[in-house]
Amino acid sequence: MRAIVSLSLPATAVRKVKQLAKQRGYSSVSSYVQHLFKADQDLISETELLAATRRARKEYRAGGSIKAPSLADLL
Repeated sequence: MRAIVSLSLPATAVRKVKQLAKQRGYSSVSSYVQHLFKADQDLISETELLAATRRARKEYRAGGSIKAPSLADLL
């Protein structure tokens, strides 16, 4: 079941959203917004990013990393 969501945006923002949807090949603004919503669900928060960075730094300092001359050497 679908529901309708109404947004209030300035005219310039509406023009920009329509332009972006068209440029990116979406058939409608609705499908573009649906894509943005799905993409947003894949993002991590600043807190998660900082925690991952701290874990990586701790691992590196403990000698748990590999120094390789190139990415191909890691694979």
